[in-house]
Amino acid sequence: MSHVAVPPVPPHRDLADRPAAAIEADGLVVKLRRMEVLRGISFSVPAGRVTGLLGPSGSGKSTLMRTIMGVQRIASGTLGVLGRPAGTTSLRPEIGYMTQNAAVYNDLTVLDNVRYFAALHGKSRTAAREAVDAVGLSGLEKRKAVDLSGGQFSRVSLACALVGEPRLLVLDEPTVGLDPVLRVDLWERFRALADHGTTLLVSSHVMEEASRCDSLLLLREGALVGQMTPDELRERGRSQDLEQAFLGLIQSGTPREESVA
Repeated sequence: MSHVAVPPVPPHRDLADRPAAAIEADGLVVKLRRMEVLRGISFSVPAGRVTGLLGPSGSGKSTLMRTIMGVQRIASGTLGVLGRPAGTTSLRPEIGYMTQNAAVYNDLTVLDNVRYFAALHGKSRTAAREAVDAVGLSGLEKRKAVDLSGGQFSRVSLACALVGEPRLLVLDEPTVGLDPVLRVDLWERFRALADHGTTLLVSSHVMEEASRCDSLLLLREGALVGQMTPDELRERGRSQDLEQAFLGLIQSGTPREESVA
């Protein structure tokens, strides 16, 4: 597969227009059926950067993302998103969200799915086509979603999240099931978006993807192990292999790190 062409990104946002932190949590506790899934975590996600949310399955990544979107109740602590409490109605058009379970209409074509979400955001048909191109589905625009492979289906959902040109893009395992070439293309797209002011929070359980992030939030069993850059993780985990470094950090009992800008 050839590399996917990267379409035009949103107009560059002046640094002065960016909030100091796109997401800020202080003592955040979230419970599911009385069990603490997020255990008093505090962190700050800088605006206009790519922040990776990493940890093994069951660490609380998806719960944190749902809480940022305002669909998960907070038991205690605070969570601010783009300068407002998480769940504030005015945030809806400013956040793009891709869930693990693709939010796609099976009986619509690829392009019609993306056009629908484009219309919700007041975007043009051209914007919809550019979003389809961005995720590597050129040539499949007229195919119904139900007839797509699993990886293609996920990419339609990603295109729907991209088309609104949100200030904050929350992506839950966006590269699962994708071939290595497309994964590289998507990460290049993520970088271009961040360079033009979009804040991205990208979850993954694949530690190699951490190297593409500016900052990392490391979760384990609902607790924040630390927030640091990939190079800091390598140094503190005493390994150039990020997966081994993460394991080393856990085993060493290294205290939680302060948020990085």
